[in-house]
This record gives sequence, structure tokens and C-alpha cells, in this order.
Amino acid sequence: MDEAKIYVGLNDSVTLTQLYKDEKHISILKNVCMNYRVPFSFSMSIHKSGDFTEENSLVLTLIDVDKNIVDEIAKDLCTFFHQESVLVTHSTVRSKRIKERI
Repeated sequence: MDEAKIYVGLNDSVTLTQLYKDEKHISILKNVCMNYRVPFSFSMSIHKSGDFTEENSLVLTLIDVDKNIVDEIAKDLCTFFHQESVLVTHSTVRSKRIKERI
């Protein structure tokens, strides 16, 4: 299975500051994924670039989603979050589903 991760900074590409609260960005990310009807998970992190800029970022994880859809989601998030670019990584993962009942 393919695991794709999309890393999206939350600072505006022009002002270099975060214009909206984290919750607003999370809401946009959820809406984008729901519109594409893909299962997803995400996490938040703080990133320091080479210029020592501190920036909150979202990391969206998509498993077994068509690569074209991943690219479209990445383009949407890049546009909606007003980013210069977003980082997309792909890796092969082994997975299994575990079910248990009481």
C-alpha cells in the first residue's frame, strides 16, 4: 500500500505570519478531504526553516489513495493556505486491520 503525506505550513507565503487560528486551517483541511471522499488523518507540528522561522504545519496522511487525487489535494491545500509550495512524500507501507470485540 502507498502512504502519502502532505506537509502544509500555516504561515502565509507573503506576510510570513499565520493569519488564521489553527482551528480554521484544520476545518479547511477536513473539508478538502471530505470533498474528495478520502480517509485521512493529520497531525500538527512546529517547523523551523533554514531562516530560523518558526511555523506551525499540518501533516496530512493518506493511505492507499490514488496518486492523482493526492496531487489534487496538495494543490488545493497549497492554494487555500496561500503557500509557495507544499511537500508530498510517498512510501510503501504494510498494514493490517485488527478487530476485537468484548
